[in-house]
Amino acid sequence: MATENNSFVQPAIPRFDGHYDHWAMLMENFLRSKEYWDLIENEILVAAEVAIEAQCKTITDLKLKDLKVKNYLFQAIDKTIIETILNKETAKAIWDSMRLKYQYSTKVKRAQLQALRREFEILSMREGEKVDEYFARTLTLANKMKTHGENMKQSVIIEKILTSMTLKFNYVVCSIEESNDLSTMTIDEL
Repeated sequence: MATENNSFVQPAIPRFDGHYDHWAMLMENFLRSKEYWDLIENEILVAAEVAIEAQCKTITDLKLKDLKVKNYLFQAIDKTIIETILNKETAKAIWDSMRLKYQYSTKVKRAQLQALRREFEILSMREGEKVDEYFARTLTLANKMKTHGENMKQSVIIEKILTSMTLKFNYVVCSIEESNDLSTMTIDEL
């Protein structure tokens, strides 16, 4: 007789990596799967002094659930960030604090990335600029884009460099394109 195995892998608690929108989506899904999301949407209310016994039991249960949610949030958040939210009484207060601090920075990063993409798009070698200087300028811009979340392949950077060099390098660019596979070439090889 075969025994049925009802065990399953517990989902990992999403770690906050600085990208608030992505983390918040994963964390919301995690908390919903644990049936704790209502504590983020609706903060628990403290019991009135003259609460009846049933209300006290309900409030005690809610406080325990809130402590569990706070525990999940503390596990998801880096120690340096936790130190800034330790004074928050409830899971909702922690969540709101994280949203206030980091959602805005995510929007700023997104706007900065758009500006960097625009700058990369119009980037070209200046007349009289040395090749090494142009490489450095292009790679600096590409690295800034990567730090803002852009997934940029080396082949894109290589193509940008080759297509945006001054006309006096046309023969070199043609030679490189004819003799190499640009999709596998590295920047160092270029």
